[in-house]
Amino acid sequence: MKIPVKLLCIVITAIIATSFIAFRDSNSENAGTVFPWKQAGLTERQAVAHLLSRFTYGARPGDIDAVMKMGLEKWFRQQLDGNLSDDSLNQLLSDYDALKLTNAEVVATYPKGAQVLRMAVKDGVINKDSVNKADKKAYKGELKEYLQQNGMKPQQELFRQFINQKILRAAYSNNQLQEMMTDFWFNHFNVSITKNDCAQFIPAYERDVIRPNALGKFEDLLVATAKSPAMLLYLDNFSSSGTSDNDSKADMQRRNKFISQQLGDSAMQKMQKARKTQGLNENYAREVMELHTLGVDGGYTQQDVTNAARVLTGWTIYPMDDKGFGGGIKKMLDKIGEDKLRARGFVHEGDFLFAANRHDEGEKTVLGRHFAAGGGYEEGMELLTMLAHHPSTAHFIAGKIAVRFVSDNPPQSLIDKMAKTFAEKAGDIKQVLLTMVASREFWSAAAVHAKTKSPFELAVSAVRSMNGDIRQPYQLFNWISKMGQKIYYYQAPTGFPDNGQYWINTGALLERMNFGLALAAQRIPGIKVDTTALIVDNNKPEAAGVKIGSPEFQRK
Repeated sequence: MKIPVKLLCIVITAIIATSFIAFRDSNSENAGTVFPWKQAGLTERQAVAHLLSRFTYGARPGDIDAVMKMGLEKWFRQQLDGNLSDDSLNQLLSDYDALKLTNAEVVATYPKGAQVLRMAVKDGVINKDSVNKADKKAYKGELKEYLQQNGMKPQQELFRQFINQKILRAAYSNNQLQEMMTDFWFNHFNVSITKNDCAQFIPAYERDVIRPNALGKFEDLLVATAKSPAMLLYLDNFSSSGTSDNDSKADMQRRNKFISQQLGDSAMQKMQKARKTQGLNENYAREVMELHTLGVDGGYTQQDVTNAARVLTGWTIYPMDDKGFGGGIKKMLDKIGEDKLRARGFVHEGDFLFAANRHDEGEKTVLGRHFAAGGGYEEGMELLTMLAHHPSTAHFIAGKIAVRFVSDNPPQSLIDKMAKTFAEKAGDIKQVLLTMVASREFWSAAAVHAKTKSPFELAVSAVRSMNGDIRQPYQLFNWISKMGQKIYYYQAPTGFPDNGQYWINTGALLERMNFGLALAAQRIPGIKVDTTALIVDNNKPEAAGVKIGSPEFQRK
C-alpha cells in the first residue's frame, strides 16, 4: 500500500520530536533544579563564593563574577559533566612520561630498590658480600649507573611525577569537581606509598580506577578498586587462598591432575609448596565492609567477614614479568594458555587474575546471602554488588560525602535525603551530589564557612587566589607535608581524617602562617604569585601572607 507523502512526513516528524524529547530528558533530568540559596538569606555573590569554596580548590580572581554571569546551577551541572577542555593543563603534564605507563611498564622501568640490587648482584655489577659494607656514595653511584645502562629509573622519580601531577591538576584543571571527587574517593579507598609492595601501582590506580569513576556509579568504583593491583597488595587479598580444609578430595585431585598434565610433576610440587605458605587473609574483606561500604555500624559480624574473605579467595594479580610479583608462575600460565585457563574457571582481565585453583569452593553465607558450594569468580562479583547496594552503604557513603562538602557534623536530615537518592539511583554519584547541593542544609548558615581547609587545599587555594605560576610543584608538596598532610603517604586504610580538629593545632597553625608568608614573599622556589590579586589595597607582600594565615582564609 502506498503511504501519502504528507502522512509520512507527519510520522517522521513525530518520531524525531519524540526522540529529541527523550534524549533531552535523559540528559537533563535535573535541569530544572534551583538551588535554595535565597531562602537561606544569602546574596548571589555569597552563594557563589560558598559553592566555589566547596567544589573547587579555591576561587581565582574573576571566578565569582564568571559564575554569577553563568548561573550557579549551570556551572554545577557543567562540573558534574566533567568534560571541559584542559589543553593548557595537558600541555604541562605532557613531559611526565611516567604517567602514561601501564603497570607492567612501570614494573619494568621503575623497579623496587631491593629488586634492582638483586639484579645488579646477579649480573655481577655489585659483589653481594660488599652490600652495606662498601662506600655508600660509590655504592649508590654503581646502582645509578646500572639503572641507566639497563633503561631503568629510580622509583622516587615515578612518585615525584605522580605527586607533581596532582598539584598541577588541582591548581589548573577546569574540571575542578572531578579533581575534588578524585581526591575524595582516593582517600575513601586509600592505598599508601608507605607499603612498598603496592607503591609502584598507585599512579595507575588513581589514573585508571579512581579518576574515571569519580562521578559515575559507586558499584563500578568498588569493583574496580577490588581488582586493582594497588588494593590487592595494600590489603593483602592477592595472597588469600582457600585452604585444603574447604576443598573436597575430588577437587584437589582434579586440580593436581590438571596442573601435572599441563606443566609436569615438578611444577605441581612447587605450587603445592607455595600453597602451604598461604591461606585465608581477612584484611580486605574486613575493610571493604567497614571502610568502603557498610561502615563500622553496618550490621555485619565477624562470621560475615570470614565468609566474605572466603568468597574473595583467588582474587589476585596477573604476573607482569618474570622478576616481579608472581614471576615464578608467569611461564606456567603462558604455557597453559588463555583458553584452557578460561575453561578451568580462571578469569584474566588486564592486571587482574581470578585464580580458580586458589578459590574456596565451599558454601558460604554473608549478610544472610547464601553462596552455594562450587562457586567461582561470579560469587565475588555478587558479593561486591550486594555490598554496593546495601542500605547501610547508602547511608555510610552519603554521610562521608556530606562530611566532606557540608560540615564536620552534617544534619541527619541531609544524610537521609542523600541516602535515599543513592538507593533509588543505584549509587549514581552525580545524583547524590545534586541532591546535596539542592538541599536547604547545604546553604544554611551552619554550613557556610563551616569546613577547615586541609593543608593541600590551603596551599593550592592560596596559589589560585593569586594567579600562581607553578614551575616546581614538588616545592608545594614539601610545604604541604610540613603542614601535616603528606599526600599519598597516609599509612592507614582509613585515609586522612576529614575534620577540622585533625588539621588544626598550635604547630600546624604556625606552619600555615609560615607558608603564607613564604609564598607571598616569593620565597618558595619555582612558585610565582601576584599578591595584588589577593590584597588590592595593600601592595606589601606581608599583607597577603598574613591573609593566607588568617582564620578566614583557613576556612571554606
